[in-house]
Amino acid sequence: MRQSRSRIIKSGLYVLTIIILVYVVVYMPTPYMINQPGTAEEIKPMVSVQDADPEEKGTFMLTTVSVSYANLAMLVTSQFNTHAEIIRKEPDRDEKEYATEQKYYMSSSQSNAIVAAYNQADVPYEIVPEYVFIVGLSKTIQTKGDFLPGDIFTKVNGASVGRLEDLASLLKGKKVGETVSVELKRDGKVLNQQVELVEIGGDSETTKAGLGVSIGEVRKVMPKESGKEVKFANTRIGGPSAGLMFTLEIYNQLTSGDLSKGYRIAGTGTMSVDGTVGPIGGVQFKIVASDREHAEIFFVPESNYNDAKAKAEAIGSKMTLVPVKNVDDALKYLEELPPKA
Repeated sequence: MRQSRSRIIKSGLYVLTIIILVYVVVYMPTPYMINQPGTAEEIKPMVSVQDADPEEKGTFMLTTVSVSYANLAMLVTSQFNTHAEIIRKEPDRDEKEYATEQKYYMSSSQSNAIVAAYNQADVPYEIVPEYVFIVGLSKTIQTKGDFLPGDIFTKVNGASVGRLEDLASLLKGKKVGETVSVELKRDGKVLNQQVELVEIGGDSETTKAGLGVSIGEVRKVMPKESGKEVKFANTRIGGPSAGLMFTLEIYNQLTSGDLSKGYRIAGTGTMSVDGTVGPIGGVQFKIVASDREHAEIFFVPESNYNDAKAKAEAIGSKMTLVPVKNVDDALKYLEELPPKA
């Protein structure tokens, strides 16, 4: 009887030890993230223009960095991965807020890419605000409302909110401690609440009242001529760095001929509405991802060129790296590029 009870206790302790071990290794959060090469993905399936020129013998590819919230097992295995980088997480930022922020950056990147491509292709357009939403919660101000990243503002004090200017106008002149009614949309459901305004700053003589959240505006770029509307498929990809490659793909579909000339063309860089290509982080990971997908040409922001070149040489890549300051530089290179045999 005693032996049987002893075996049960030992078995129980063994199971408990395994459960604790699994939790520590797999589920227990750590204050670290791991960056490593992501993907190099063809853009054409993601972007469509109504009356597009379908000719594209090569391909344009966006590139990504794989970002993971690290558990203990990942931290150990990453030590043996020459392409992995361990970084500390930003304090007080959870996965939902990070995902919302990256989604917002992607939306802005797509809008800017459309504008830049329309400008290059001489397509007239207008920019139409769609909605205002919460990107994140302030790290220094304690909001008095029930807010989450991704919440969409629909009304404040009964008045509709569709633009950043609407929200600013409705809160203008309000005092800290005043209460406003806020209508939100969260995961398709409408939420109503009374929110006390908090101090969000101001000059040395005055204080400014607000909600204590960071906000963004989603805009739609509409062409003034039929057949030129650009649509994006939903993807799991976030961030602003695909702007340049989106612009090239959109421009290729808007204009006659094949800008790809039959080559596998990858790249990275943010895109401004004036066509300026901005620097990005993690270019070394994108070089590895592009080389794995047999890219032949890689467009890189000029300020990221040295890091990209060093990584390409380190892995023995044969890709041609092309530094660019703006979309004109990329288009000029492609226009002068001989078609692939």
